[in-house]
Amino acid sequence: MNFPLFHRPGTVVFLDDDPDYLEMLALVLPRHWHVKLFLRPADCIAHLNQQPPFWEADAWNQQQLVDLWRGGKPLIPQLLDYWSKYTERYALARVCVVDYSMPGMDGLEVLAELRDWPGARVLLTGQADEQIAVQAFNRGLIEQFIAKQAPDISRRLISAVDHLLTTPHARHAQTWRATLTPQQSALLREPTVGRELVALANKRWVEHVVIGAPFGILGLDADGHASWLQLETPDGLHAQAELAQVEGLPSADLTDIRQGRKLSNLELRQALGSTKPPELAPTFSLGQGQTLLGSIFAIDPERGPDPANGYSSWLARQDRRKVH
Repeated sequence: MNFPLFHRPGTVVFLDDDPDYLEMLALVLPRHWHVKLFLRPADCIAHLNQQPPFWEADAWNQQQLVDLWRGGKPLIPQLLDYWSKYTERYALARVCVVDYSMPGMDGLEVLAELRDWPGARVLLTGQADEQIAVQAFNRGLIEQFIAKQAPDISRRLISAVDHLLTTPHARHAQTWRATLTPQQSALLREPTVGRELVALANKRWVEHVVIGAPFGILGLDADGHASWLQLETPDGLHAQAELAQVEGLPSADLTDIRQGRKLSNLELRQALGSTKPPELAPTFSLGQGQTLLGSIFAIDPERGPDPANGYSSWLARQDRRKVH
């Protein structure tokens, strides 16, 4: 399993001509999803077709961070500032689920109107529509189709949408891959490393970005608190210890670093311009045979985004689920 280099929550849009079905979805869909429910194709199309400029602006903002990093500006404070400024990023719709069989305009006709919207598309079908859905899937018009009459439709639908929400957007992945060395990219592609990082990220964060300098993952939890996962190869421990020695850390700490028992936050501290004393944290291994070592450090709240703009707070400020 490849670990996504960039991930954040997004909105899920549903279109169906059956108001009772939409009301049922409002009740059964996971509460941590931001959901928009539409009864009329025109309203759904209008909502999604206003989003491409915001997608484009967000992608441009991310690319700007990388371009400034190439010019010598550290990435970590830039990312923290990006999270602070762009508080409506969660409103961008990541997935649209459309019923195929609707009067006046079928689901594929609706999706055809969303030419510039870059999100993932799911088609709900009846028994008679399955061949049409297969053809649409083979032509790349949809990412997935689900039979609406399936007895476990709610479970299958939630599973499909959840998978698409965690699938990285290609443009975002390309932007952040540019910060990694070939060796770092190869390490993250190792299946065991990927699985273990996915499990860790799911437990700790709702949003994260992988960067290569310093090598690690900057994450944000649902309450808006940021933390840093420092990643290091066993071969890099000697350089870590040398940096710690220059900073005047005691010999016992240097030994812990050289032997892979602890990592320091010196690179994080340097990126943030912090004058606080260095910290060490216990390591844990990732991958087979300690492919990577990791240590987690909390980001000082004064340097992180306002927790009031974290995902949970943002979600609480949104309108309750209703059919539009």
